[in-house]
Amino acid sequence: MAYENIDAHGRTVDYLRISITDRCNLRCIYCMPEEGVPRLSHEDVLSYEEIIRILNVAGSIGISKVRVTGGEPLVRKGVVEFCRSLVEIVGRGCVSITTNGVLLEEFAWDLWNAGIRRINVSLDTLKRERFAEITRRDYFNRVWNGIMTAYRIGFHPVKLNVVVIKGLNDDEIEDLAALTFEYPFHVRFIEFMPFGSGEWSSRFVSSDEIVERLKNVGELLPAVSLNSNGPAKYYAFRGALGKVGIISPISHHFCATCNRLRLTADGKLRTCLFATKETDLRAILRSSEDDEKLKEAIVRALKEKPEKHGLNEELFHKCIGRPMIKIGG
Repeated sequence: MAYENIDAHGRTVDYLRISITDRCNLRCIYCMPEEGVPRLSHEDVLSYEEIIRILNVAGSIGISKVRVTGGEPLVRKGVVEFCRSLVEIVGRGCVSITTNGVLLEEFAWDLWNAGIRRINVSLDTLKRERFAEITRRDYFNRVWNGIMTAYRIGFHPVKLNVVVIKGLNDDEIEDLAALTFEYPFHVRFIEFMPFGSGEWSSRFVSSDEIVERLKNVGELLPAVSLNSNGPAKYYAFRGALGKVGIISPISHHFCATCNRLRLTADGKLRTCLFATKETDLRAILRSSEDDEKLKEAIVRALKEKPEKHGLNEELFHKCIGRPMIKIGG
């Protein structure tokens, strides 16, 4: 089949986000309860060999970029060798990882030696006490040391992902952005995606408001993105070493240029973060050695990728009852 990674809306889909675990060593207050959420059994989680089989098949239809996510990916045993295998398949520079940074200082050199060069770290605050309040863990120093270690080793870009939540950390927008004057980081401000009802539904801060706040820091200039298909719109302050990015899934969605698929830790392929439909690749993996069946399932799902998400329809369809940690960051 020609143009197998072109979806029904003309988008080239070449990027796969792979969740390797639903486990996490933080308990962020906007993500899950303090006691956590029910975890997948060992048998339900894809083995590394199964993931690699999926990637080899996906690569045959044009998937050429991979991001490893969780949960927190660094808590899974064998993650470094797994990353090395991914680099061997898709190439150095085409594999990245998203982490909360708690274990990054420990793993940074090993990840570098495995061929990883790009890394995203979740960091919602620069205040130790607030970090402990948000994550329910007093790990700020560990995370910051991990970020500094990755920076000194040479990871580039080091992207810091900031979920902006009104009344929680929106007073730090300027301070977080100012990091780009001292370090060549990409500080990316992400609109909070509240769904359903409850206290979090009133905590939304729009990207337009974030941009206005950034103008308090300095002259804000449009900047070129390293990845034209990525969700962030980038800016840079005059004289800064790094960049600031705005990711606005709600107020200015980027569906028209979305180039990604998501594989959950339990082997479900999702064509949109907010999809209400999944394709069970694990069932195919474990019932057949015929890669053609796997390929047909991936292509079929890709062709059915929705034109846009349904965030503005009724409630946020975040995932057939799946919390974010069960989908992958």
